[in-house]
Amino acid sequence: MSEKQDMDIINKQTALVEAVLFLENEPLTEEFLARVTGIPKQEIKGILDRIKEVYEADVHGVQLLNLAGGYFFSPKEELLDILRPRYGKRNEGRLSRAALETLAIIAYSQPITRSEIESIRGVGADSMIKLLASKNMIKEVGKKDVPGHPLQYGTTKEFLMFFKLSSISDLPKLDEVEQERFELR
Repeated sequence: MSEKQDMDIINKQTALVEAVLFLENEPLTEEFLARVTGIPKQEIKGILDRIKEVYEADVHGVQLLNLAGGYFFSPKEELLDILRPRYGKRNEGRLSRAALETLAIIAYSQPITRSEIESIRGVGADSMIKLLASKNMIKEVGKKDVPGHPLQYGTTKEFLMFFKLSSISDLPKLDEVEQERFELR
């Protein structure tokens, strides 16, 4: 194959992956992209890197992000304030201090039960758990193997996307004082 033919194939594969990313509305894994496009998985990462470079180098209104274990297009940060009044409510993403505190406890201690959250916070957590679940930031992840089998909660893909994390391991590390805060009393 000639160099020109190789470049044509690479360009067509890149265009195909770009089109799939454009058509889907949630983060897509490399495995999913390989399955849908028929391109070998080992080539997908290079294609995604090329797409990301193009959107970073040229004047585009979107960027390719890798969050929550998948890739998706998102408006560039510098455009969000301009776009928000038309395409998103200003307070839609805001969480109260109590909700953020509860969410942090769940994120750093998951899986965790309601009573464990309450023990750490020192106050009831029912309303915060309902609020966070309604925003798809947390979900039930199982039941604890103790008498009564209370529900356990953990974070979701939406949580990762909201905080622009690739995985839960990307959370900031806690120092000793902060770690003590998240221990059960």
